[in-house]
Amino acid sequence: MESKSFLIVDEQPINLKQAIGSLQFSGQLGNFIREILRGFVLERELQQGDNLDIEPTVIEQAVIDFRLQNQLSDSAKFQEWLVSNGMDFTNFHHQVGLGLQQEKLKEQVAESRLTEYFIERKLFLDRVVLSRIVVAEPELAEELRSQIQEGASFEQLAREYSITEDRIVNGMMGPISRGTLPDELRAVIDRANPGELIDIQKVEGGFALFRVEQFLPASLEDKQLREALKNELFEQWIAEKIQKLNVKLQVE
Repeated sequence: MESKSFLIVDEQPINLKQAIGSLQFSGQLGNFIREILRGFVLERELQQGDNLDIEPTVIEQAVIDFRLQNQLSDSAKFQEWLVSNGMDFTNFHHQVGLGLQQEKLKEQVAESRLTEYFIERKLFLDRVVLSRIVVAEPELAEELRSQIQEGASFEQLAREYSITEDRIVNGMMGPISRGTLPDELRAVIDRANPGELIDIQKVEGGFALFRVEQFLPASLEDKQLREALKNELFEQWIAEKIQKLNVKLQVE
């Protein structure tokens, strides 16, 4: 029996087997299947989960907020937007409700593990702002350190002598995750105070003078960070659910 068309492109039908073959050829089949499985897991969990109901008034307010934020208060504009996105109001309303349910599910999944996960990740979440001067010879590094200690401008010496690209911004490296620093360098930096020049460090391509500008410790009080960690935990939870699925690919 002939397969039904999955897509029709320029009046030419493409069946599911051809579509799967194209995805496999492009290396995207795995991602395609993972997205399907992710949707399957979420739909099942939303149907089976406890305490995930959303009050109708909450959904209505979310719809109003969306329209205001996207400048869709005008009914005609909103209708045009719905059509351009292949939806009617009923579909849109349903999608908003599902989105709120998913957020509620994420809260349930992530909240209990959030503090523990934050502690586990804190080394990489904490950041430090550094400036540096990197030169090829240790003798020059020593000379520059002496000049800085005697009052010379770190920024000016960085512009004149540093061999790294950040010399154009006075050697400023910007915020760096503590977890990405080499252990020895991190230990030295952790003992330093803001504004302090630390001992010359051997680095790839030369010798570096580092100055600690500022410590930026991570905190769960940071709403953006808190939300990012919840998203990570939620995606890990979904991935674990997907791993347990018994999946068979069947194409005619």
